[in-house]
Amino acid sequence: MPAQPLQTEAFVLVRRPAAESFHAFSLFSTEHGALMALQRAPRKPGPGHVALDLFDEVSLHLESSNQGRTWFVREARILSRPGGIGRSYEALQAASAFAALIARNPVEHESRPNVTALLRAVFSALAAAGPPAVIYLKSLYRFASEEGYPVKQQWLPSLPKLLRSQAELLLRTPLAALGAQAVPAEACGNLQRRLETYLRENTEILLD
Repeated sequence: MPAQPLQTEAFVLVRRPAAESFHAFSLFSTEHGALMALQRAPRKPGPGHVALDLFDEVSLHLESSNQGRTWFVREARILSRPGGIGRSYEALQAASAFAALIARNPVEHESRPNVTALLRAVFSALAAAGPPAVIYLKSLYRFASEEGYPVKQQWLPSLPKLLRSQAELLLRTPLAALGAQAVPAEACGNLQRRLETYLRENTEILLD
Protein backbone atom coordinates (compact mmCIF):
# COMPACT_ATOMS: atom_id res chain seq x y z
CA MET A 1 0.00 0.00 0.00
CA PRO A 2 1.48 3.40 -0.97
CA ALA A 3 2.25 5.92 1.74
CA GLN A 4 -0.54 8.39 2.50
CA PRO A 5 0.62 12.02 2.06
CA LEU A 6 -0.54 14.99 4.11
CA GLN A 7 0.33 18.68 3.78
CA THR A 8 -0.61 20.76 6.82
CA GLU A 9 0.34 23.55 9.19
CA ALA A 10 0.61 22.70 12.87
CA PHE A 11 1.97 23.61 16.29
CA VAL A 12 4.53 21.41 18.05
CA LEU A 13 3.01 20.75 21.48
CA VAL A 14 5.01 17.91 23.03
CA ARG A 15 8.42 16.45 22.25
CA ARG A 16 9.19 12.95 23.46
CA PRO A 17 12.65 11.33 23.87
CA ALA A 18 14.29 10.04 20.72
CA ALA A 19 13.93 6.31 20.03
CA GLU A 20 15.56 4.38 17.20
CA SER A 21 16.92 7.59 15.63
CA PHE A 22 13.52 9.32 15.61
CA HIS A 23 12.10 12.18 17.67
CA ALA A 24 8.39 11.87 18.43
CA PHE A 25 6.11 14.92 18.52
CA SER A 26 2.51 15.65 19.39
CA LEU A 27 1.18 18.23 16.93
CA PHE A 28 -1.99 20.28 16.65
CA SER A 29 -3.37 21.15 13.22
CA THR A 30 -6.40 23.32 12.51
CA GLU A 31 -7.46 21.01 9.69
CA HIS A 32 -6.66 17.66 11.27
CA GLY A 33 -6.57 18.13 15.05
CA ALA A 34 -4.11 16.04 17.03
CA LEU A 35 -1.33 14.31 15.07
CA MET A 36 1.54 12.09 16.16
CA ALA A 37 4.66 12.64 14.05
CA LEU A 38 8.12 11.13 13.92
CA GLN A 39 11.15 13.00 12.58
CA ARG A 40 14.43 11.25 11.87
CA ALA A 41 17.38 12.60 13.82
CA PRO A 42 20.23 12.60 11.26
CA ARG A 43 23.77 11.95 12.43
CA LYS A 44 24.98 14.87 10.37
CA PRO A 45 22.14 17.30 9.62
CA GLY A 46 22.31 18.60 6.07
CA PRO A 47 21.70 22.24 5.10
CA GLY A 48 18.06 21.52 4.28
CA HIS A 49 17.23 19.73 7.53
CA VAL A 50 14.80 21.60 9.80
CA ALA A 51 14.64 20.15 13.33
CA LEU A 52 11.27 20.65 15.00
CA ASP A 53 11.24 22.23 18.44
CA LEU A 54 8.63 22.86 21.12
CA PHE A 55 6.06 25.57 20.37
CA ASP A 56 7.10 25.92 16.71
CA GLU A 57 4.38 26.75 14.20
CA VAL A 58 5.37 24.78 11.12
CA SER A 59 4.38 23.84 7.60
CA LEU A 60 4.80 20.11 7.12
CA HIS A 61 4.83 17.49 4.42
CA LEU A 62 3.95 14.22 6.18
CA GLU A 63 3.52 10.61 5.13
CA SER A 64 1.82 7.69 6.86
CA SER A 65 1.88 3.97 6.18
CA ASN A 66 -0.63 3.06 8.92
CA GLN A 67 -3.71 5.07 7.89
CA GLY A 68 -2.74 8.21 9.76
CA ARG A 69 -2.10 6.76 13.21
CA THR A 70 1.53 7.90 12.92
CA TRP A 71 3.08 10.36 10.48
CA PHE A 72 6.67 10.74 9.31
CA VAL A 73 8.07 14.21 8.63
CA ARG A 74 9.36 14.42 5.07
CA GLU A 75 9.71 18.19 4.82
CA ALA A 76 9.37 20.97 7.39
CA ARG A 77 9.39 24.75 7.24
CA ILE A 78 9.29 27.01 10.30
CA LEU A 79 6.49 29.60 10.19
CA SER A 80 7.08 30.94 13.69
CA ARG A 81 9.52 30.06 16.48
CA PRO A 82 8.83 31.88 19.78
CA GLY A 83 12.41 31.67 21.02
CA GLY A 84 11.84 34.12 23.84
CA ILE A 85 9.99 31.46 25.83
CA GLY A 86 13.25 29.64 26.55
CA ARG A 87 14.76 32.65 28.31
CA SER A 88 12.45 32.22 31.33
CA TYR A 89 11.90 29.04 33.31
CA GLU A 90 8.43 30.24 34.38
CA ALA A 91 7.49 31.01 30.77
CA LEU A 92 8.74 27.59 29.67
CA GLN A 93 6.67 25.94 32.40
CA ALA A 94 3.51 27.84 31.42
CA ALA A 95 3.96 27.16 27.70
CA SER A 96 4.64 23.47 28.31
CA ALA A 97 1.63 23.12 30.63
CA PHE A 98 -0.76 24.74 28.18
CA ALA A 99 0.65 22.85 25.19
CA ALA A 100 0.29 19.56 27.08
CA LEU A 101 -3.30 20.49 27.98
CA ILE A 102 -4.20 20.92 24.31
CA ALA A 103 -2.39 17.70 23.39
CA ARG A 104 -4.28 15.81 26.11
CA ASN A 105 -7.79 16.96 25.18
CA PRO A 106 -9.61 16.12 21.93
CA VAL A 107 -10.77 19.28 20.16
CA GLU A 108 -13.82 19.14 17.91
CA HIS A 109 -13.45 20.32 14.33
CA GLU A 110 -15.48 23.51 14.80
CA SER A 111 -13.34 24.56 17.80
CA ARG A 112 -9.94 24.05 16.17
CA PRO A 113 -9.57 27.52 14.62
CA ASN A 114 -10.13 29.06 18.07
CA VAL A 115 -7.56 26.76 19.64
CA THR A 116 -5.05 27.60 16.89
CA ALA A 117 -5.55 31.31 17.56
CA LEU A 118 -5.24 30.72 21.31
CA LEU A 119 -1.99 28.77 20.97
CA ARG A 120 -0.53 31.50 18.76
CA ALA A 121 -1.54 34.21 21.25
CA VAL A 122 -0.22 32.30 24.28
CA PHE A 123 3.17 31.50 22.79
CA SER A 124 3.58 35.04 21.45
CA ALA A 125 2.70 36.60 24.80
CA LEU A 126 5.08 34.32 26.70
CA ALA A 127 7.87 34.94 24.19
CA ALA A 128 7.35 38.68 24.70
CA ALA A 129 7.95 38.26 28.45
CA GLY A 130 4.34 38.60 29.59
CA PRO A 131 3.58 37.33 33.13
CA PRO A 132 3.46 33.51 32.76
CA ALA A 133 1.07 32.75 35.62
CA VAL A 134 -1.50 35.25 34.38
CA ILE A 135 -1.19 34.14 30.77
CA TYR A 136 -1.74 30.52 31.78
CA LEU A 137 -4.77 31.42 33.92
CA LYS A 138 -6.37 33.48 31.14
CA SER A 139 -5.65 30.78 28.58
CA LEU A 140 -7.12 27.99 30.69
CA TYR A 141 -10.25 30.08 31.30
CA ARG A 142 -10.60 30.93 27.61
CA PHE A 143 -10.08 27.32 26.53
CA ALA A 144 -12.78 26.12 28.93
CA SER A 145 -15.16 28.86 27.82
CA GLU A 146 -14.65 28.17 24.12
CA GLU A 147 -15.21 24.45 24.75
CA GLY A 148 -18.69 25.41 25.95
CA TYR A 149 -18.30 25.26 29.73
CA PRO A 150 -20.09 28.00 31.76
CA VAL A 151 -17.04 29.35 33.59
CA LYS A 152 -18.33 32.93 33.31
CA GLN A 153 -21.80 32.01 34.56
CA GLN A 154 -20.82 29.50 37.27
CA TRP A 155 -17.17 29.75 38.28
CA LEU A 156 -16.77 33.54 38.43
CA PRO A 157 -19.89 34.13 40.58
CA SER A 158 -18.70 31.45 43.01
CA LEU A 159 -15.57 33.44 43.94
CA PRO A 160 -15.31 35.69 47.02
CA LYS A 161 -15.99 39.33 46.16
CA LEU A 162 -12.38 40.61 46.19
CA LEU A 163 -11.03 37.60 44.34
CA ARG A 164 -13.82 37.87 41.79
CA SER A 165 -12.96 41.51 41.07
CA GLN A 166 -9.30 40.55 40.60
CA ALA A 167 -10.29 37.72 38.29
CA GLU A 168 -12.52 39.98 36.20
CA LEU A 169 -9.69 42.52 35.88
CA LEU A 170 -7.22 39.87 34.71
CA LEU A 171 -9.63 38.18 32.33
CA ARG A 172 -10.69 41.36 30.54
CA THR A 173 -7.09 42.61 30.11
CA PRO A 174 -5.77 41.70 26.63
CA LEU A 175 -2.72 39.42 26.55
CA ALA A 176 -0.73 42.15 24.80
CA ALA A 177 -1.30 44.51 27.73
CA LEU A 178 -0.40 42.11 30.51
CA GLY A 179 3.21 43.24 30.75
CA ALA A 180 2.08 46.54 32.23
CA GLN A 181 -0.54 45.01 34.52
CA ALA A 182 0.43 44.60 38.17
CA VAL A 183 -0.97 41.29 39.43
CA PRO A 184 -0.66 39.96 42.98
CA ALA A 185 1.06 36.59 42.66
CA GLU A 186 -0.89 35.14 45.60
CA ALA A 187 -4.23 36.09 44.03
CA CYS A 188 -3.22 34.66 40.66
CA GLY A 189 -2.15 31.36 42.23
CA ASN A 190 -5.38 31.19 44.22
CA LEU A 191 -7.46 31.79 41.10
CA GLN A 192 -5.61 29.12 39.16
CA ARG A 193 -6.14 26.53 41.90
CA ARG A 194 -9.85 27.39 42.16
CA LEU A 195 -10.33 27.25 38.39
CA GLU A 196 -8.56 23.90 38.13
CA THR A 197 -10.69 22.50 40.96
CA TYR A 198 -13.85 23.71 39.21
CA LEU A 199 -12.78 22.17 35.90
CA ARG A 200 -11.91 18.82 37.50
CA GLU A 201 -15.26 18.64 39.29
CA ASN A 202 -17.55 20.03 36.60
CA THR A 203 -16.06 19.36 33.16
CA GLU A 204 -14.46 16.65 31.07
CA ILE A 205 -11.27 18.67 30.53
CA LEU A 206 -8.19 16.58 31.38
CA LEU A 207 -5.77 18.69 33.39
CA ASP A 208 -3.35 15.92 34.38
